[in-house]
Amino acid sequence: MSIHVHMIAPYEAMIPVIQECIPHFPELDIQYAVGDLMKGAELAAHAEKNGAEVIISRGGTAQRIKDAVTIPVIDIHLSGYDMIRSLTLASQFNGKTAIVGFSNITSGAQSIIELMDLPLKVYTIHSSEDVARLLLELKSDGYRQIVGDVITVNTAQAYGLKGLLIHSGKESIIRALEDAQLIYRYLSKSNVVSMILNDLVTLEHPNLVILNDRNEVIFERLTDFDHSPLTDHHIFLTNTSLEFHKSKIQNMFMVDDFQLAVTAYETTLNHISYKVYTLEKEQPYAFAQTGVKAYQEALAEPVVAESPAMRRALDHIQALYQHHEPIHLLGEKDTGKSFLVQYFHQLYSDGGLLLQIDMAQISPDQLEKIPLSNVRNVEFIHIEQSVPDPRFAAFVQACLPRQIGVFMLSEQQLDQAGTGHIQLNTVIMPSLSDRLDDLPSLIQHFLSRYHQKYGTNAVKIKDDALQLIRQSASFMTIGQLKQLIKQAALNETDYVISAETLSRLLDGHSASNPIQLEGTLKEIEKEIIQHVLREENNNQSRAAERLGINRATLWRKLKE
Repeated sequence: MSIHVHMIAPYEAMIPVIQECIPHFPELDIQYAVGDLMKGAELAAHAEKNGAEVIISRGGTAQRIKDAVTIPVIDIHLSGYDMIRSLTLASQFNGKTAIVGFSNITSGAQSIIELMDLPLKVYTIHSSEDVARLLLELKSDGYRQIVGDVITVNTAQAYGLKGLLIHSGKESIIRALEDAQLIYRYLSKSNVVSMILNDLVTLEHPNLVILNDRNEVIFERLTDFDHSPLTDHHIFLTNTSLEFHKSKIQNMFMVDDFQLAVTAYETTLNHISYKVYTLEKEQPYAFAQTGVKAYQEALAEPVVAESPAMRRALDHIQALYQHHEPIHLLGEKDTGKSFLVQYFHQLYSDGGLLLQIDMAQISPDQLEKIPLSNVRNVEFIHIEQSVPDPRFAAFVQACLPRQIGVFMLSEQQLDQAGTGHIQLNTVIMPSLSDRLDDLPSLIQHFLSRYHQKYGTNAVKIKDDALQLIRQSASFMTIGQLKQLIKQAALNETDYVISAETLSRLLDGHSASNPIQLEGTLKEIEKEIIQHVLREENNNQSRAAERLGINRATLWRKLKE
């Protein structure tokens, strides 16, 4: 009978490496999940209840798991290859970088840094409680990138620093699985009875949670949920009802986009009181109107603003935002307008919501029905037809006294005379060709993301490859650049993206982005004008000269 091995990956990008290693161990029944620290410990305890015989994890998560389970736990140790890959990537960052971790990370890192003469500093911690204080000190000393394990990286990102996780490579995973094979020889107990009982419980109660007299979860089986939807507040209210009614009770809670029904009763075994919860997910509910999406927290990603054009745009948006004035972001599709809205929401959310309102899906008269009690920022899209409507203006005016940030996004210039009572403060989003100084940092950010997410090899780009992108920037948007770098990272076998790899991809990119000859004559004409503008780096005088028209005619045709 195969040994049941459960691997807890502290980060998502470890999963593809685990999947690649599994076929090498046919005698092992290998399952895996993603969870860091306490979440990893919860997953491990859950896996033990479901028949896992060995747990494999890494670093601090493995240490937490050892305290949470009674079965063997194998720690994935970092290899020299892991350290060299991560430190090489870290050294490409244009800013002060520190390696922060326990001695098992920093001792090897220091040797590699000295051997390779890398511009990195090493700081050793002795407990998880040291991380926050040390990172605040490093931030005040001018450090902008932190390399380490999951808790270090997450803490760094919470403090506005760039975090770079040290990944475990294939060789480290294989070594841990080989250790599991050794343990297999010493494991003889059978979990058949336990598995049958678990199946019976699951059949009767697919979502079951049992708490002891200290409200600690001692058993959890959740079939309909990815993770426990119960909060401390839910447990407090349920236990209070139990103490009052002294019988089985049921509570209803609103969680995310569904209703949660909690049925609970109390039982006693060996003079110890236990609370038994059964959970049920009720029908989901929608937001008040179709076309409105609510986000509590936007992704905290850095904004690259090394180019003068991007710095100006950010400064203007910041000034308008701090004076509580509505902001109109004007720019072509995929120039990062929504990304900037999320960036400012992340800076100033204060725990409030970001609402994205699609005016192509709702009518202005529905705006007054949207509750604003917990809203911090509002992003309007597809606003061209709605801006002149007085009901739209009334909603915007209702937001401003509440100090709710208002962002209006459009791809075309709005008629200033038709904006009614709204003060139109337009900030033009710079195109990629206006942001050539941002290209190295943007590309490095994308490479770092794909290395972390997919485990790609490439950690930097050659100068001649970068020059190819500079030459093609006028034909690309930010999104297209991101996709190009993703494809290059996935196809590059070396650690550095070469001009050869990029040339093949750029040839396909150019062929797949011709002038669109669909739509009316006026739409095709506008497509041609925009294509010429991109080729002329948005220089309207040169574009008008090539097209044989004057600048006034060019501007009028773009507005139509």
